[in-house]
Amino acid sequence: MADFYQNGIVTTLHNLSDRPVEELESELMGFAEQRPMALILPSLFSELEGVALPNIVEHLTKVPYLNQIVIGLDRADKEQYKHALKFFDKLPQQHRVLWNEGPRLQALDAELTELGLAPKELGKGRNVWYCMGYVLASGKAESIALHDCDILTYDRSLLARLIYPVANPQFNYEFCKGFYARVADSKMNGRVSRLLVTPLIRALQRVMGHSEYLEYMDSFRYPLAGEFSFRRDVLTDIRIPSDWGLEIGVLSEMQRNYANNRLCQADIAQTYDHKHQDLSLQSDQGGLSKMSIDITKAFFRKLATQGETFSTETFRSIKATYFRIALDFIETYHNDAIMNGLDLDIHNEEKAVEMFAQNIMKAGQHFLENPMDTPFIPSWNRVVSAMPDVLDRLREAVELDTQEFKG
Repeated sequence: MADFYQNGIVTTLHNLSDRPVEELESELMGFAEQRPMALILPSLFSELEGVALPNIVEHLTKVPYLNQIVIGLDRADKEQYKHALKFFDKLPQQHRVLWNEGPRLQALDAELTELGLAPKELGKGRNVWYCMGYVLASGKAESIALHDCDILTYDRSLLARLIYPVANPQFNYEFCKGFYARVADSKMNGRVSRLLVTPLIRALQRVMGHSEYLEYMDSFRYPLAGEFSFRRDVLTDIRIPSDWGLEIGVLSEMQRNYANNRLCQADIAQTYDHKHQDLSLQSDQGGLSKMSIDITKAFFRKLATQGETFSTETFRSIKATYFRIALDFIETYHNDAIMNGLDLDIHNEEKAVEMFAQNIMKAGQHFLENPMDTPFIPSWNRVVSAMPDVLDRLREAVELDTQEFKG
């Protein structure tokens, strides 16, 4: 059970009483009259064949307050899209599957590419962006939640606790970030958050001095959680990265666009486990290695917009400071694990820290060599300004796909 302590500058909403999910859902049903709710599910087709997503869908069939579910489907051919339509057909809520590789959405993407407005690379960021566009286009929701499709420990109470802060009309939150303890099967998980993000933030604070942005980022208990919720107006002007820096980029955008008292984080699960990425020690083009480079670049880009200047010497100082702080954290985590009867392999923890330290330098070098790099996907406000009918066309493409292949 969490405690009530508030740390940092972002409100933390704890799980202090283990309220029955039925109580939360009853309140959410009342909130839905003023703030209709939607859920975004960015999915790979392979996840339909896994263990996690079928269980998630089964839980969602029992959720009474959702007005809409929007599924973004990546890496699917025509037969796989038709299978996906049947797979999600058991959902009682109004729902749509965006076939991102389908000819209609590909044609729209090609037009946006000609205008320089389409996402530049495939991945979760692109998937989420198009789902956000569809939510805006359909106009069926005022409060929206988003979570991943690989959650092995999913329970519908996770969704209720995640969307509650932005659905309750008495609250003024525009955005809520989910958090949870990354412990499963007697292991302490969450390596990138534990061993990269937190020590990197502390190192940046030490090298560059006080920064409200870094203090803000350090307030989040699990900044890389893929679960968050937001009010509808957030979707119009947020710019998100298309790479692995998605979660850090979203948090950065929220800090740029809103006062801290409009943002919160909520404890949404007692236990949480999902598909684990490979550490990828031999290649920085995949796994946690690529993730760590993209996340680190996201921090550097954000700090640069606030007037910080970087050089190779700066990055060396950040790397050295990070390395010392991260090694100290390993001892902290090891002692925490022992006291709780958990397993933590110090050797593998230090291998991860050594790789992350190298990747801080790689991220820094990439930052210096690509000063014109613009990895953010344009906001939907900008896209609508350049192509006024884009949302209508997005909605029409999804509807035509559904009509043609469903049945």
